[in-house]
Amino acid sequence: MNTLSKQPNYLNDRLCLNVLAGSVENAKECHDATDGHIVIGVLSKNYITDEAAITDMKTYIAATGNALSIGLGAGDPHQSAMVTRLAKTLQPQHVNQVFTGVAASREALGQNETVVNGLVSPSGRVGYVNIATGPLSSKAPAAEIPVETAIALLQDMGCSSIKYFPMNGLACKDEYVAVAKACAAADFYLEPTGGIDLENFEEIVKIALDAEVPKVIPHVYSSIIDRETGLTRPEDVKALYEMMQKLV
Repeated sequence: MNTLSKQPNYLNDRLCLNVLAGSVENAKECHDATDGHIVIGVLSKNYITDEAAITDMKTYIAATGNALSIGLGAGDPHQSAMVTRLAKTLQPQHVNQVFTGVAASREALGQNETVVNGLVSPSGRVGYVNIATGPLSSKAPAAEIPVETAIALLQDMGCSSIKYFPMNGLACKDEYVAVAKACAAADFYLEPTGGIDLENFEEIVKIALDAEVPKVIPHVYSSIIDRETGLTRPEDVKALYEMMQKLV
């Protein structure tokens, strides 16, 4: 049964924030700071067993009305299979996957409402991306293909969006602009990830919006996490949300 139809959809808006949470209470604080225009990343890599992950992630679902984004953990391809298993049981709003894990996750979900991204990486060449992000392919020579072809392959697999990682902020700006334009042309979502902070957030998001990408889900992680507590700072999330409101 599709449980998403009974939950609010946090990804309806053109711009939705994605942050990590160090606890259920932290997740609720971040959720409240954005009036719900957010999905909360919880990393599969932090759990030894599926059972432990499912039990804990259900508490995040309950606290935020299923604003759950199941994460890999720094794009770790070895978490791909676990993410698929968790997604099947939990039916979250959002799933992070490596390129080669997309089809399995979509099949396991059994519905098309959950946003499933596919991780591709900068190649060093404008207009090309590296799709070798899976458990075995990430150890092989890079597979650099036109971004338009990468999007078409992801669409073939039931993917919703490109997770463009690691961006290192604006280090690969020209490549990112090309990715944004290709996503817009294909009516495909874009999730810029890696090195995004309070200083470059607005420019990174604006590039995607100006290119007319239909939905943008920026991931802002370590830059807004308190190193001592491991918790995402709600005041920083609120600041990001205020920027979002100016951009859309």
